Amino acid sequence: MTSPNSDAGAGRSSEEERPTPGFTFANKRKISPDGTPVAKPADEAEQPPAEPEQPPAEPAADPNELLAAERLRDLQRLQAEYANYRKRVERDRTLARDLTVASMVESLLPVLDDIHLARQHGDLESGPFASIAEKLEAILARYGVERYGEPGTAFDPEVHDALMHVEEELAEGTDTTTVVGVLQPGYRIGERVIRPARVSVADPQ
Repeated sequence: MTSPNSDAGAGRSSEEERPTPGFTFANKRKISPDGTPVAKPADEAEQPPAEPEQPPAEPAADPNELLAAERLRDLQRLQAEYANYRKRVERDRTLARDLTVASMVESLLPVLDDIHLARQHGDLESGPFASIAEKLEAILARYGVERYGEPGTAFDPEVHDALMHVEEELAEGTDTTTVVGVLQPGYRIGERVIRPARVSVADPQ
């Protein structure tokens, strides 16, 4: 006959050996109970650090292309310097020509004044002297020499030299000092005044 205690003990032993549903045990320690290291799973094994991506290496420059680019820059610089040199030479040449012509005209001013007076007095209507005067004036005109100075124009101290100030009635509506007489005509080459026109002027009333 079996004792109740033995049946109870047998029942407890069966319950203790029966596993609890839904419970699992995983050993996450790095060292096992017997002291040996536990190997990590393949997916948890330490991976070496990823090396940073290097930019693609630029191809080495062709020495011939570098030399060609340098020679091109030198050529462009020389062309610019030559263009500036030509402009400077042309400007200096024009200035030298104008100065030469101006000096010649200054030396001819007495002759030009005599020709102008003779024409005003009617002495150059015909004859060999009239032909010589016309040729001389035509030659000077080819070099840009211009005679100026007319009554009725506004007085400009840049191109006129007022020798006389007179009282004279000016045209209606005139509101500025005006040239009323030309004692000696002026001469200029372009904007360069060789001699200002010597004039008499009058002020508006």
